[in-house]
Amino acid sequence: MFNLANSLTLGRVLTIPVIVALLYYPNKITAFLAALLFFVASITDIMDGMVARRQNQVTNLGKFLDPLADKLLIGSVLVMLVELGWVPAWITIIIICRELAVTGLRAIAMEKGMVLAADKFGKMKTVLQSLALGPLLLNYQYLGIDCHLVGMYLLYGALVLTVFSGANYMYNLYKVWLTSE
Repeated sequence: MFNLANSLTLGRVLTIPVIVALLYYPNKITAFLAALLFFVASITDIMDGMVARRQNQVTNLGKFLDPLADKLLIGSVLVMLVELGWVPAWITIIIICRELAVTGLRAIAMEKGMVLAADKFGKMKTVLQSLALGPLLLNYQYLGIDCHLVGMYLLYGALVLTVFSGANYMYNLYKVWLTSE
């Protein structure tokens, strides 16, 4: 049950309290460490899926934990960035509401025997959110680059993709429901 792929996913979840603790004392060093840890956690998201498929370690636990770990990591970081005043709350609210809505719809679909896997837009959304959160965690200027500004531009792009992928997911679920009745 706890194979390498699931251990990587669990490791991603365990980075969350450390990142949050680092952000409780925001300065250039703790922000850099939080961004570095977030980067490592994000890489495990790629690695756990590759390991699971290559080593035939795909499990129901992994199918449940992997998207949950993504949502917990991204949601926790966004909430901390709002607390620090580095990200507007409304963006975080939209992103978290989309995640909760899609998760709820996925549970309803599963109850009806339907499985809707994450599509390319959902995967792209997660990647773009992660790419945005890296510079937002850095927040300060490094090598003359305004990391916060770069992160905000990426976050606005991620927000558009988040809303689009959520709408696309709902549309696909609606199509599946129509054809199953």
